[in-house]
Amino acid sequence: MKVLLLGAGGREHALAWRLAASPALDELHAAPGNPGIAALGHCHPVRAEDAEAVLELVRSADLDLVVVGPEAPLVAGVADELRHAGVPVFGPGAAAARIEGSKSFAKEVMRAAGVPAAETMPVARAPCVVKADGLAAGKGVHVCRTDEELDAALRATAALGGPLVIEELLEGEEVSVFALTDGMGTLALPAAQDFKRLDDGDRGPNTGGMGAFAPVGGIDAEELVETIHRPVLEELARRGTPFVGALFAGLMLTDAGPRVLEFNCRLGDPETQSVVPLLEDDLLEALAAAAGGDLRGVELRASERAAVTVVVAAADYPEGRDAGSPIEGIEDAEAAGALVFHAGTAVRGGRLVTNGGRILGVTALGDTVTDARTAAYAAAERISFPGARYRRDIGAEREQRVGR
Repeated sequence: MKVLLLGAGGREHALAWRLAASPALDELHAAPGNPGIAALGHCHPVRAEDAEAVLELVRSADLDLVVVGPEAPLVAGVADELRHAGVPVFGPGAAAARIEGSKSFAKEVMRAAGVPAAETMPVARAPCVVKADGLAAGKGVHVCRTDEELDAALRATAALGGPLVIEELLEGEEVSVFALTDGMGTLALPAAQDFKRLDDGDRGPNTGGMGAFAPVGGIDAEELVETIHRPVLEELARRGTPFVGALFAGLMLTDAGPRVLEFNCRLGDPETQSVVPLLEDDLLEALAAAAGGDLRGVELRASERAAVTVVVAAADYPEGRDAGSPIEGIEDAEAAGALVFHAGTAVRGGRLVTNGGRILGVTALGDTVTDARTAAYAAAERISFPGARYRRDIGAEREQRVGR
């Protein structure tokens, strides 16, 4: 099978790494990819959102399957264009991808499906959560416990343009639960927990994600998929917009039960970097089966080990990025047993350099989260570039996570 992977981040590198191990893979292509993915397959200078250029690449390389990593091309309708041309795609069409592209649409679907979610507030009053209605690269959520935080959040959200959503502030532990789906059938992946705030102790601004671990002990992902994801999938199908791809529910585990914070139309980043290394069965087989509309008979078992991912970011992230700084120590980290996934890198003059905000994701496995955490940090310490920073508490002893 010849596969095209759309995207350029750490999530896509993790997917490429796992797909490259499939006995069913003949060729791996990526658009645009990154230096890490280039070591596994062929990267092409094509924007993932450019449906016409992607389709031309599919035809010229005679590709069999397209796997869409990030949300932007899905919301833009790239999967629709490809399907219209007869190309199998793992990823929802634009109508179903609105589950992430519009918070208000997601609320409407959840109400119709009877899925419990954070309540919308008629007016902005602290404490609350302010969210951009549309895509914001994981940075459109503001937790407001004070009037000062609320004022700052309203200004920041207004600067993005477009409408906003005000929600109640839920208390509890946050988890990410993923289902691969053919539109109705599902395969649940191990539940993960990500760390969105920039600094230790869940302080600082929201980011695209500073690290993650999986699985989350005590969480029955299969049960949550049955009670949260499946009613939403049924509602989307009822509307004539079936969802094919990865449906991601961000949940808060409250005293009153799980409540949906948000739905996303793709796998999480950096959660994927922790979840994918735990999978024991053939991921490519599962993605191809989902894209083909029939997951029956497909298994995707996970090992009983744990994985922790530490994101190494630029000094000015999330406000700024770094470009052109030499990166050292990746080979040492990999020699120590870690997986190093490229997120914001480039090759210039034959050297690997920084090229983004989140630069690398360092993942390690262990028999427990504690073991995996120890190995991930030991590997991260071997990597360096000017201004490199990372949280020191990813996968630390589980505590109540609040504030989404």
